[in-house]
Amino acid sequence: MTAKPPSVPSRPVPRRPFRFTREQYYELGELGFFSGTRVERIRGEIIEMSPINWPHVVGCRKTAVLLEQVFAGIAWVSRNEQPLSLTDSDPQPDVMVVAGRFEDYSGHPTTALLVVEVADATLSYDLTTMAKLYATASVPEYWVLDVENRQLHVFRDPQAIPLPPDLAATAYRTHLTLAFTDHVSPLAAPNASILVSDLLP
Repeated sequence: MTAKPPSVPSRPVPRRPFRFTREQYYELGELGFFSGTRVERIRGEIIEMSPINWPHVVGCRKTAVLLEQVFAGIAWVSRNEQPLSLTDSDPQPDVMVVAGRFEDYSGHPTTALLVVEVADATLSYDLTTMAKLYATASVPEYWVLDVENRQLHVFRDPQAIPLPPDLAATAYRTHLTLAFTDHVSPLAAPNASILVSDLLP
């Protein structure tokens, strides 16, 4: 009897996430796949969003109300009502300020003057993944309202990082951390002055 040659283990296939197109993402939503779940599409992946607690609700509301006053007649403010349609992502910012009038848009906006995320359980994610996402989309200003530490992170000046083409990335060159006693003036409304504590729950 001839001995069988030893079997050669197959090479493991690297695990890769499945990346959904915008059309696939919306079709799944229409079919009810996300019923009862808050999700957003980031870099083609469908990400489940954190539950909304009351401090988050209050922070979003206070921020939106203040920005509506600041940008009255200049831009409109969206409060977690619709996504921002980027190349490979459909994030749902907690608050965003969009140029022009709401009535002038026939679809979801593709850019914003200012995006704000209110962070309680998502601080690290908002300061890294989402900052890179909005910088790549050339959003000129991005704020992260840090509820727990009572701070406001202000990101400005998105710039490409000089890296090899396969590692190309964009990031914000300026990152300011403001205390609750500090004031901030949005780039698109430089004459306004907002007290950080007025944004916090």
